[in-house]
Amino acid sequence: MNLKKISDKLNLYYQRVKKLYFRVIYVIFKSVVPVRQNHVAFLSDSRSSLSGNFEYIVNEINRRDDPFKMAFALNGTNYQAKSFWMYTKIAWLIGTSKYVLVDDFYPLVYPLKIRKNAELIQVWHAVGAFKKFGFSRVGLPDGPDPKSKNHRNYTKAIVSSKHVAPFYAEGFGIDEDRVCPLGVPRTDLFFDDEKKSAIVQELEEKLTFIQNKKVILFAPTFRGRGQSNAYYPYEWLDFKALHDALAPLGYVFLFKMHPFVKEAVPIPEVYSDFFYDVSSSREINDLLLTTDLLITDYSSVIFEYSLLKRQSIFFAPDLDEYRATRDFYVKYEDFVPGPITANMPGLIQAIENSDNQSQTKLQDFLDFYFDDLDGQASARFVDALETDFGHLK
Repeated sequence: MNLKKISDKLNLYYQRVKKLYFRVIYVIFKSVVPVRQNHVAFLSDSRSSLSGNFEYIVNEINRRDDPFKMAFALNGTNYQAKSFWMYTKIAWLIGTSKYVLVDDFYPLVYPLKIRKNAELIQVWHAVGAFKKFGFSRVGLPDGPDPKSKNHRNYTKAIVSSKHVAPFYAEGFGIDEDRVCPLGVPRTDLFFDDEKKSAIVQELEEKLTFIQNKKVILFAPTFRGRGQSNAYYPYEWLDFKALHDALAPLGYVFLFKMHPFVKEAVPIPEVYSDFFYDVSSSREINDLLLTTDLLITDYSSVIFEYSLLKRQSIFFAPDLDEYRATRDFYVKYEDFVPGPITANMPGLIQAIENSDNQSQTKLQDFLDFYFDDLDGQASARFVDALETDFGHLK
């Protein structure tokens, strides 16, 4: 056995020891320490700074000067190794806090039995649900083991609409009465005109190439099984055809690839004054505010963008394959609030005709996926914390 294999084996053993330590110390904390009634813990393995739903919830708590005491354990990825100190901190927060909030897949928490009189609340990062996820994919390629413990111990899950509550209950493997249609906190941005104007001004100063241009944002989801092998088939794109058709019309074309996709967009240098890769921007919602036309496929970004009541196009060359391997909660053709295209000529034509899209389908989409179009989702969530979800029981 060579040194690398020995090192890898020792490292694997070391990681297992740390996880065993985490579970033991968690049981000790929850057995010995009373529930800290006003404590709210924010845990994430998908963001290293305060953003998304967490940011809006924290801002609302601070705005009210509520007595909640907040603590944070934020990591950029669940592949990032955790120290014994970090495991101790996370175990303490889960084991003793009244409210524990997660915003994405969080594998550390799933084997744990959540103590009585405490809440494990999933404030899922994505808005709405149309492509199947979690236990809805049992039996599909790369679907989960039906005996898996993932997601099942959420005591609450926060969603945008009563219509999607059954989808989330199925995906998380929890009872529907644990799913609360309070709205998605980070969508409050789209109802705050002052903040929207400030963000647009800031972005135009930072991204000078969008000034006095019509902005197309290309924001597809990834292909592949997950974070370790995610990719996007850039060969589907004809950079020359897009440039030649759209640059004369006053457009610039921005790429915001899924964070799992590590391969940079292969923008030809000759078109570098038309195509721009802005994938490093953390919050796509900010970019949406400067976007005149969104091109996506199966990404949940369409939910946020629809709140701006602007036009979208769905570029889905692999729709049949995606339907067979991932599938949807509703029929894709009925779901999307814009034209579906499968090739470059169709995409260019849809862009050129985007001003003629119907607003009726977009409004129907909004009415189904959002119970409340009022920018008060953060307030409703903090109201629920203040009453211990009593008004929902």
